[in-house]
Formats: sequence, C-alpha cells, structure tokens
Amino acid sequence: MTGAFLPLVNREHKVSITQQIFIGMRTAILSGTLEKGSRLSSWQDLSVQLGVSRGTVKRAYDLLKDHGFIVTKGRGGSWVSTALPVGAIETTPQARAPRGLFYDFEEGPQYFQLGVPAQDQFPSKAWHGAWRRAIAAESSRPQIYPDPRGLLSLRREVAGYLATARSYSCHPSQVFITSGFAGALGIVLGAMGFRGSRAFVEDPGFPRTRHALQQAGVETIAAPVDREGVRLPFGEEGAQLAVITPGQQAPLGMPLSATRRAEILHWANETDAWIIEDDYAGELQLSGRALPALAADDRFGRVFHIGSFSKTLNPGLRLGFLVVPLALADMFGAFVGHLAPAGSVVAQQAVQNFMSGGHFYRHLRRMKALYARRKALLVENLCREIHPGIRCEYEGALSVRLFFPRSADDVAIAAEAQRAGLGVLPLSPWYQSHGPGKGLLLGIANVRDRTVRGKCEMLSQVISSHTSG
Repeated sequence: MTGAFLPLVNREHKVSITQQIFIGMRTAILSGTLEKGSRLSSWQDLSVQLGVSRGTVKRAYDLLKDHGFIVTKGRGGSWVSTALPVGAIETTPQARAPRGLFYDFEEGPQYFQLGVPAQDQFPSKAWHGAWRRAIAAESSRPQIYPDPRGLLSLRREVAGYLATARSYSCHPSQVFITSGFAGALGIVLGAMGFRGSRAFVEDPGFPRTRHALQQAGVETIAAPVDREGVRLPFGEEGAQLAVITPGQQAPLGMPLSATRRAEILHWANETDAWIIEDDYAGELQLSGRALPALAADDRFGRVFHIGSFSKTLNPGLRLGFLVVPLALADMFGAFVGHLAPAGSVVAQQAVQNFMSGGHFYRHLRRMKALYARRKALLVENLCREIHPGIRCEYEGALSVRLFFPRSADDVAIAAEAQRAGLGVLPLSPWYQSHGPGKGLLLGIANVRDRTVRGKCEMLSQVISSHTSG
C-alpha cells in the first residue's frame, strides 16, 4: 500500500502537485515498488499524509486510472493494475536485484528440509485457540510499552519448562524473550562486548552461527568434533568464548559427553571465559531421556543458554529465549531495554497460552514418537536405494547424514537435488577447517509413508550422476 510509499512533493516545482503525485506513483508502479495487484491507500488518507488537498490527490488517482495504472472497485478502494498499459516499460530498481542471494522464503518446506517441524501433525485447533485468546487479551490491554525482557507470564512458563524438561532451574528474571536464536546471540555478543575477541566454534557447526560471530567482529577458532562431541583446543590462547551445541551436536547429532562437559565448564571458570549453549533441538532427543542442559551443571555462572520455538512450534514465530547468569540479569535487562526489546506481545501471549494449557508438552511427546518413526522409515528406504559406497549415519539429531568420498562435490549435488524439490543441505559448508567432510544432511520431520520411497529414488539418482565412475 502507499502507506509504505509516499511520492515526493515539491511545492517550489513548476510541475503541478497533481502531476508530481502521478509521476511518482507511476514510477513506483513500473519499478515494482508498488506491486501489481496491491491495494493503495485511499486518496483521502494519502492527502493527509502528504499534507495536500483531497482534490489534488483524487485528480492524480484519476490520471493513474485513465492511463491504466490503477483500477478502482467502488467502496473497495483503489488497486494497482495486474496488467499494465501497453507500451509501459517495467524497470527493476537496484534494491531488488540481489534476490538470488536469499531463499524463496514464501515457498512451503521442501522434502528433507532441516529445521522445520512436521507440517501435517501440528495441533492446529489448540494453537488457533491460543492465538484467539491472545488477540482478545491484547485488545483489552492498556496501550503501554511492554516489558522489554518479554511477558513475565511467558518467562515464567519458560523457566518452568527448563526446570521440567532440561533439568535447569533458573529465575524468570534471568529469562529474556528474543527474536529466535539469532536475536539471542546478537544480544549476548552486544551486551558482553565480544567484538575483537576470539571464540571456539564446532567444526562442523552451524554455518550461520560462525558467520554471525565473524560479522560481529569475533575471530572464530575451529574446534573438532568426535564421538564425544566437541573437543576444545585448550592450547589456543586468547579465546574468551565457546559456542557449542551440547544437547545434540549440530549437524552430527551426538550429545556432549560428561567428561567434555566438565572440562569445558572448568576451562571457562579458570580462564574467565564464557559459553553460549545453543540448545539445538535438545528437548527432542529421540531415544531415551534428554540430557540436562549444560547450564544446569554450571556452578560458576559462565553459561548463556539459548533456546528457540522454531523447531517445535513454527520458525515463522521468530521467537526464542535467552537465559543469562543471575549476576548479569540486571545488565542484560538494561541492554535489551535500549537495543533489543522483545517482539510481538500477541505472539508471546499465544505461546504462553499454548504452554500453560499443557499443549506444548503434549506436542513434544507426540513429535518425539512421530520423528522416531519417520527417521526409521527414511533410513530403511535410504539403505535400499543409496549406493553401498555412500555411508549413512542416523544416530541422534533430527537428521540423517550421508557421507561421500572427498572427491565428490556435495554442493553441486545438493543444488541439483534442491532444483528437484528435495531440501537437502551439503555438509562441507558446515566446516571451517580446510579438510571438510563431504555429504548431505536430510531432515526427517516431513517424511511421509506414501512418498518417501520415490523421494529416496530421486535423491539416489542425483547422487549417482555425480559420484559414479
């Protein structure tokens, strides 16, 4: 709508204001700034925003209509034409050019896509009810600034959930509601002033975490991963931070061993360093009881615990939480109050409603059983379809990993698979070291009984075309 676009009006210009509005909006339509089929502000509203008379804007709208750039629908308002006039040359502004650098975020999840929950088994009725109650509560709530740390009721629910599901006792004053994992990471890096410092990162580890640290001015040091989880190279001097996934290592899936947990906590205490615990799907351990959060074992106050609702509820929420050591709660409260306050109160209230009604715990229990079945189904079909020379690993995590010979180009294989609608990811970009493993990562959440065999056949054909011979 034009609420996001205001044509410039120059009262000193010789061209009439009506013509200026007409030209400005025509240019915006041709460039795509005002998209085809989008609704425009009424000429009455736009006149107020521009500070000109209603008649001036109405004449500009009439010109746009006469030239075929907009259509009117009576009381339904005015809209940008879906078919522009013959001879009109559409242009693409430079600001829209780098679209190829990003995913098409409006597409549904692909088969084998990582990081998204099951689309077909979500408790929609309970979820919709939680949102209806949240919207009703917001409409009757005083219109004041909310607590920048997040709704107290939700922070209490998160604290209770952590105590129950992750064996981590914390006070709601330590809990901050964030814009997902990335928002929580940014808060820690900013509040602690880590720019210019060095940090251990898992190798392999989540690429976006590594890139976020580097963009924040933090030098990353690759820490290798083995069957016990990450092994920090303690001989490296000057590291002030470690960012790790102790619950389920991302992407390889193993939990951090008790020995390694103790070693890392001891290192942080002895060297005055800090640990960021990315509790990556820690609550969705598919076999046995999930290990306690690393922060639950922290007697020194050195661990920042980060969780997210992306993999359990909906990544579109952009909702997560950060738990800080008690001694830092006031400092972080001041930081988020100035620079990173919690987001939508309605979304927070909806999640709180969902949790307080017992739906969240019930949903987790059902998803663990569902994902275990779907992983077994996927592994069975992969073992039947994939060439014996391709190693398949599936212990831990919400993924299955396929490992290729080092000569294989896993990035090219993944790109071809994605073009076929298979949302696999290449393994090599998860490595910082120069000798990365090659392979694919397959998500299990949206595997289906009726389609999994055909999808595995498609993937096998793509892999074979790149690795055979």
